[in-house]
Amino acid sequence: MKKTVIVTGGAGFIGSNFVFHMLAKYPEYRIICLDKLTYAGNLSTLKSVMDNPNFRFVKDDICDREAVYKLFEEEKPDIVVNFAAESHVDRSIENPGVFLETNIMGTATLMDACRKYGIERYHQVSTDEVYGDLPLDRPDLFFTEETPIHTSSPYSSSKASADLLVQAYNRTYGLPVTISRCSNNYGPYHFPEKLIPLMIANALADKPLPVYGEGLNVRDWLYVEDHCKAIDLIIHKGRVGEVYNIGGHNEKTNIYIVKKILELLGKPENLITYVADRKGHDLRYAIDPTKIHNELGWLPETKFDDGIVKTVNWYLENQEWWKNIISGEYQDYYEKMYGDR
Repeated sequence: MKKTVIVTGGAGFIGSNFVFHMLAKYPEYRIICLDKLTYAGNLSTLKSVMDNPNFRFVKDDICDREAVYKLFEEEKPDIVVNFAAESHVDRSIENPGVFLETNIMGTATLMDACRKYGIERYHQVSTDEVYGDLPLDRPDLFFTEETPIHTSSPYSSSKASADLLVQAYNRTYGLPVTISRCSNNYGPYHFPEKLIPLMIANALADKPLPVYGEGLNVRDWLYVEDHCKAIDLIIHKGRVGEVYNIGGHNEKTNIYIVKKILELLGKPENLITYVADRKGHDLRYAIDPTKIHNELGWLPETKFDDGIVKTVNWYLENQEWWKNIISGEYQDYYEKMYGDR
């Protein structure tokens, strides 16, 4: 059965991978990518699907109510999946305001459009960071969907606020919503300021690899393809009004990851440089994905040691993509490649 799906933030890391997944799995679906193309949105990422007749790219801001309503009027979507967000913790510490605007007000604008035009499902892509952190000395503790929200940064606070707003629209207006909270993603098309691609790029250039504190902070790593499959299941089979945690069962310290990347690239560990820790740096994230497994049958398929090899190889084979970002050239791509479309 044909459906129209609006994917916001679809030129970003996880959003673009989701676009690829949906177009490949559901060739009869119409996929609309709505993206503002901020610093983390890269139109060249979508180059391989731009000519697909079932794909449309729209450059607009989810905070622009008029533009969002116009798009809903034109496309009459069945499903909306909201990846659009400011997401880098360090940037949120420097400039919280833009995070509140995009992550909260943008979410409200999308849901108002869903109420006005009607949809089958609105899905909010959230983060495990809304739960705060866990102690390093309690490996038996995990985040569940019942874990209280306890945020540490302006970024996680803005995402938690959006989650609460989504739940409120479900209870107040009966909007058919679902929310997923994922652990740290990695894989192809990851923006180069994030830990794994930054370390790969710096190692290849023999530059210092900056590691916060002693590198002992623990994250649960989820291969992006596994995440996309989970969201696909939730939007089609998940229960309305529910939150689903999506975790990778791949807990690693930051320093383990950095050393693994150096090992895979054949680079020396003396490239590692320890820097002052981030303000409010969460110690450990770990998700219990029992609910999504029991209800929808999802489990992560990619072990970290396999996924990191695939990821490093992708960055080795696609150096033009990330080097253009580092140089700033990707910001001109929209005008060069899409201005006349």
